[in-house]
Amino acid sequence: MERITLTLANGAVHEAWAAGPERGELVLLLHGFPETAFEWRAQLPALAAAGYRAVAPDQRGYTPGARHDDLSEYHVDHLATDVARFADALGAERFHVVGHDWGGFVAWYAAGRFPMRVRTLTVVSTPHPGAFVAAYHGDTDQRQRSAYMDWFRTPDAETAFLADDAAMLRAAYQGHSGEGADEYARVFSADDGAALTGGLNWYRANDFTDGTGPITVPTMYVWSDDDVALGRDAAEATGSFVEGPYRFEVLPGISHWVPEEAPEALNRLILEHLTQG
Repeated sequence: MERITLTLANGAVHEAWAAGPERGELVLLLHGFPETAFEWRAQLPALAAAGYRAVAPDQRGYTPGARHDDLSEYHVDHLATDVARFADALGAERFHVVGHDWGGFVAWYAAGRFPMRVRTLTVVSTPHPGAFVAAYHGDTDQRQRSAYMDWFRTPDAETAFLADDAAMLRAAYQGHSGEGADEYARVFSADDGAALTGGLNWYRANDFTDGTGPITVPTMYVWSDDDVALGRDAAEATGSFVEGPYRFEVLPGISHWVPEEAPEALNRLILEHLTQG
């Protein structure tokens, strides 16, 4: 893996991890919260070995060159547009998108809004936003699973996460290797928690009710049945929001942290799906 810098058309500067030949088909990997692009460290070399140009940016708010005081700058409209700008900065007209957690939410929107540019869509953990909203309003189970979001939006969240050597933050990474937990704690504790605030602002700026366009690109959704945050109802309903070719995969006994907890299984699925585009 190599560390690269992406300068976007709006002047934002994003640090990113990259691997693979520069002429290979571009695969953009979008991280979730509370993680960074480092979460894709097992996927980047696997994609590179298969001939793809794999790039995982640290997204808006997480990287120093793309932080904003205006909360509206973290609305999903801007987050999805960033995806197209990443590809532009890398000289790619068409590209594959892989997203996990919040990165998955953004990936759904990017595929809905830029269908002519997205070759394939792979979303890990996060159901289609329409399926999530329906489950949240119609399913007590999903409302209970999502209760943490209201607390994430409070002004006290940063202090609580970072207290006692980031004990609460570290506790979130069950199933992670020590390497990942240590890296995330380092990033989110630096600069008085600036990157942590950037990540939490995604929750503060969005209510998950914004609609996406119809998903027409070849799509794979990977859900794990030991995910404490995202339940089965929304996962199983996701296919009804995809009009293009659709594949649904369930990883049994795996927690929410799929890229790090089940890297070999996820790599196999991603590589199989990329051939559809």
